[in-house]
Amino acid sequence: MTQTFDADFLVRWLAAVAEAVDREADRLTELDSAIGDADHGANLKRGFAAVTETLAKDPPATPGAVLATAGRQLISTVGGASGPLYGTLLRRTGKTLGDDERVTREQLAEALGSGVAAVSQLGGAQVGDKTMLDALVPAVEALRDSFGAARTAAEEGALATVPLRARKGRASYLGERSVGHQDPGATSSALLFAALDEIARTGTPGTKAAS
Repeated sequence: MTQTFDADFLVRWLAAVAEAVDREADRLTELDSAIGDADHGANLKRGFAAVTETLAKDPPATPGAVLATAGRQLISTVGGASGPLYGTLLRRTGKTLGDDERVTREQLAEALGSGVAAVSQLGGAQVGDKTMLDALVPAVEALRDSFGAARTAAEEGALATVPLRARKGRASYLGERSVGHQDPGATSSALLFAALDEIARTGTPGTKAAS
C-alpha cells in the first residue's frame, strides 16, 4: 500500500514551516549576521507568513498548485536572495507535480529534486559551496527513503557547512573568515524538512493509503 498526500497536507506543511521560521527567526538572523546581511530570519518570517495567509484565503486544489502559489508569493514578498531562491524551489516543485490531486512521497521527492536543480542553476552553486544546497540535496535524496531520513540528512547537511569556506553569495566575500560559521540558508532549509517530517508523523487529514 502506497501512502498519498493531498493539497491540504502541503498547506499544513507550509504552515508548519512558517511556524518554525517564526520560532527560529532570531537564530537565522544571528547566523546571517556573521556571514551575510543579517536579514535572513526577518525576510523568511515575512515571506512564509504571507504564504500562509494567501493559502488560507484561497486554498489551491492540488499539491502542485499549493507549492506553485507559495513560490510565487515568496518571490513577490521576500527581498534579497532568499525570496527568489526559495520561491524558485517551491514553484518549480509545484510545476513538476502538475495537476495530480494526490502525490506519493516518491513523487514529491522527484519534484523537489527538480526544484533543487532550478535553485542550483539560479544561484550557480553546488554542494560544498556553503549554501542551502548543502542541506537540500542530501535531504531530497533521503526523502526517497522516508520523511525522517530527509529531516536527518538536511540537519546534518546544515551542520556540515560550519567548516566550509563560502564560494557563493555574500558570504564568499569573506574568504577564510566564512569558515567556522553555519550557513543560514542551509539552516532554514533544514527547517523545511523538519516541518515536513512533523506533519507526516501526525497522521491527520491529508494522507491516505492506497492499494
